[in-house]
Amino acid sequence: MVQERVRRTASGLLMLMIFLIILVVAGLGIFRAARVGDVAGVVAFVVVLVTDAFMMTGLFTVAPNEGQVLQLFGAYRGTARDEGLRWANPFFTKRRISLRVRNFESGQLKVNDTDGNPIDIAAVVVWRVVDTAEAVFEVDEYEHYVKVQSEAAVRNLATRYPYDAHVAGEISLRGNTAEVAKDLKHEIQERLSRAGVDVIEARISHLAYAPEIAAAMLRRQQAGAIIAARAKIVEGAVGMVEMALDMLAKSDQVHLDEERKAQMVSNLLVVLCGDKDTQPVVNAGTIYQ
Repeated sequence: MVQERVRRTASGLLMLMIFLIILVVAGLGIFRAARVGDVAGVVAFVVVLVTDAFMMTGLFTVAPNEGQVLQLFGAYRGTARDEGLRWANPFFTKRRISLRVRNFESGQLKVNDTDGNPIDIAAVVVWRVVDTAEAVFEVDEYEHYVKVQSEAAVRNLATRYPYDAHVAGEISLRGNTAEVAKDLKHEIQERLSRAGVDVIEARISHLAYAPEIAAAMLRRQQAGAIIAARAKIVEGAVGMVEMALDMLAKSDQVHLDEERKAQMVSNLLVVLCGDKDTQPVVNAGTIYQ
């Protein structure tokens, strides 16, 4: 693998001053040689002037959080990271690589979760280049490579988890966003390690059932919520009935046999667990008649 090497370059301001001085001297030399008819002198100063102009093409700028990959006839010669105006061998070819933090959101992908349910999923990936040599020489068009590999990682992630957890303690895409995001970041980082890219953050930005099953899954979620609510109501009602029987027994004012206790429990559960208002019934007799 080709790994980054920092290339120290000369100060561009210093070299620019030198080149300008040479340019002025060469111009004056041509003028004076031409006045006295010195052809050889004119040619010599013209050569100096052309050489000076060619050497000035080695000037280039490096912005903050940016690198310039330097190559000499195809061979990698290092990366210039010093900010400002710099100068290097004019024969060097230079490629500007941004080291800034970047992000992109993948398109909505339709995949099947681990239960086989079709879902729509998308993710936001925050990344930056940390090794310019790997980004340029190890992969072709590293920006496109980041997008394709990130989407492949999102697809693979969706097939390993269910949309909703059906077993206690099971990790799901909707219920465990932090764990899923950590796993997604790790997988994308493994895929992009050869491209000199560091994944800062990766999170799911869109998650929904596919339209063709969304209505059925909504009814399923509603049924689960109703069952859970009913179970909570029954649990609370049983506790209140137990408390009522204990209070009656401690007060020693009303003595209920087992059949009357059963009737009282039945009435209280109907009142507490019913989803409609109860209608009182006045019993003029007894439960035995």
